[in-house]
Amino acid sequence: MSLSIIIVTNNEEFAIRRCLESVAWADEIVVVDSGSRDNTTAICREFTDKIVHADWRGFGPQKNLALGLATGEWVLSLDADEYFLPGAEGLVREAISCGPGTSAYRLSRVSSYCGRWIRHSGWAPDYVTRLFARHQGRFSDDAVHERLEVRGRVATLDLTLYHEAFVDLEEVLAKVDRYSTLGAQSMHRRGCKATLGQAVTHGLWAFLRAYFLRGGFADGREGFMLAVSNAEGAYYRYAKLMLLSKPGNSSNAPRGHRHDI
Repeated sequence: MSLSIIIVTNNEEFAIRRCLESVAWADEIVVVDSGSRDNTTAICREFTDKIVHADWRGFGPQKNLALGLATGEWVLSLDADEYFLPGAEGLVREAISCGPGTSAYRLSRVSSYCGRWIRHSGWAPDYVTRLFARHQGRFSDDAVHERLEVRGRVATLDLTLYHEAFVDLEEVLAKVDRYSTLGAQSMHRRGCKATLGQAVTHGLWAFLRAYFLRGGFADGREGFMLAVSNAEGAYYRYAKLMLLSKPGNSSNAPRGHRHDI
């Protein structure tokens, strides 16, 4: 069974090499880049010549574009800031060669926040479906928080995927801004509206849920910081939606951003 890796990138020179090195054993690596201005594509060329440049259309559409370019019987979708430890190849090869009956596999993912691996806060346990038979799955068209939609049985593979979600607070703030904009725009397209009260309430609830209900206090200071950034993301998403929904005030609409994935 042949295996294709698919990755979407934009300005990922500090993370992409580790990702690609951890899956260099795959039969094919497909990269869809949306305008990197750093060394991302140069690094990718060391591992594959299947690099396509495409304007940013959202996470779901970008990943479906990469999926359409893959030729392997099985596909493993990774983000540029994700990677495996040595030994992953044997587990993946064994899984995809087990014969019919399983359409996809979910993996256990461990994520870091500002240098600390998070074990609570709603980030763990975290299972993500990433390995799938090419003709049995596709991504939703959501611009953010896209989902892999699979036809057939999904099993669990005993393999850990490591995710360096946020390196420092600068990255946290940039992603909070970018993701809240994408989220607000997506909700606006669906006809949703919001008030300032909803923005405050959602922000407060996001903090309480992450820090108290999901045990973020056990993740130390990073757990508190993560709960605060969750609250910021929720607050700004609804505040931006509020401004988008304000009649005759299109100048307050969230502006486009450079999409550093």
